[in-house]
Amino acid sequence: MKRLYKSTDDEFMEFHKSEIGVSQPRNFTRRISASEVTVKRLDLYGKLIGHEGCVNTIDFNATGDVLVSGSDDRRVILWDWATRKSKLSYSSGHMDNIFQARFMPFTDDRKVVTAAADGQVRLGLLLENGHIETKRLGKHQGRVHNLAVEPGSPYILYSCSEDGFVQHYDLRSNCATKILCCSSFTENNKQSSSSVRLNSIVMDPRNPNYFAVGGSDEYVRVYDIRMYQMDASHNTDRPINTFCPHHLIETHDVHITALAYSSSSELLVSYNDELIYLFQKNMGLGPSPLSSQGEDAKKLDEPQVYSGHRNSRTVKGVSFFGPGDEYVMSGSDCGRIFIWKKKGAKLVRLMVGDRHIVNQLAPHPYIPVLATCGIEKTIKLWTPSSKNVTPLPRDAQKIMEANKRGREDHSRATLTPDVIMHVLRMHRRQALAYVERRHTRGDIESDEDDGGEAYVLGFSDGDTEGASECSIS
Repeated sequence: MKRLYKSTDDEFMEFHKSEIGVSQPRNFTRRISASEVTVKRLDLYGKLIGHEGCVNTIDFNATGDVLVSGSDDRRVILWDWATRKSKLSYSSGHMDNIFQARFMPFTDDRKVVTAAADGQVRLGLLLENGHIETKRLGKHQGRVHNLAVEPGSPYILYSCSEDGFVQHYDLRSNCATKILCCSSFTENNKQSSSSVRLNSIVMDPRNPNYFAVGGSDEYVRVYDIRMYQMDASHNTDRPINTFCPHHLIETHDVHITALAYSSSSELLVSYNDELIYLFQKNMGLGPSPLSSQGEDAKKLDEPQVYSGHRNSRTVKGVSFFGPGDEYVMSGSDCGRIFIWKKKGAKLVRLMVGDRHIVNQLAPHPYIPVLATCGIEKTIKLWTPSSKNVTPLPRDAQKIMEANKRGREDHSRATLTPDVIMHVLRMHRRQALAYVERRHTRGDIESDEDDGGEAYVLGFSDGDTEGASECSIS
């Protein structure tokens, strides 16, 4: 395993201490962390091994010394990432794959909230005696991919679900409140009866009254929570602003998998089998995007575009990187990690992050450290440990062209609901038959040793590691 560049583990932790203000001012190390040379020296520091299924979620605590993860094995693990050791592992109480795990702020890392494919939002309480108590905070009627924690609050969080609802939670009470149901836009701007299946929710770090959601259509919707606190008529869909690239308006064949706010309230949007876009506040279409077309829409600046990756087979995250959010990063179906300069969208790193698909990336809050996860059962840690400044691989253009061809081929193929249901039924029959065969032959080997069938949206890949039911869109 590679060691950190020009440093022992102890020296690296001293660098960490200086970043959080324990040793010395941050200015110098912030400049180093933001440099392109640092990004080009990112290399594999180690792997966190402990989950028995795909790892779908990773998140650092506020100080950056502990990482939390959740998996298809329905367990939550807290890691001392610097030593690559597990601090604590517990059963979440979920009945299906965990899609999100987050620390609640200012709780001494003793409260972890989780969301899963079973529709539940749950709380894990780490007690003084070392025991863990879990309880259900609320439940949706669809899978819950994402949670948003109010910045600086140890009590308030939100969830969004494929049932179209956004729910509000206050840990000081024992109830969840449905605050709105996200509806499709119609030509006459009336509320549609068709709900939008939500994949992502994020809160504006500069104004926690605002939150944005994205899901099964092309629009990001921004809401003001105060409108729902003052009005008792719940579930009315009243966004204050919307965002969408001009060429995707009314396309109906794309959807959003992930959102991220920068520290300056820029909004990053990742589309399924499309590209990543960065919106400034003045690029909004207003609360009714279908009435914003024509000359008014043409006057708006176009968002910055980030391309080269492919986001098709799973629900992938997107994130900023660097002390001032100088970079944008995403995983890809090709198993690579893409890192672009935020300004100008220049691709600066292309790293192999998984044997199959990279799904989630979590930046350390202070230092140039990155955690990633995908189809494999491990979490990978990346630090500026290489002695060399790594250029883009020689086949970078070929990789990006292959991803582009995949997107274009997919866009030409239209899947009707009947075809999709047929594929899902085939997938279920194959999975049940596979389980029955394993039971019949008394096969007790792990998925990693099996090398048999793998299931990701109906695609089979001979050596996929533990791919069943991994955060599939």
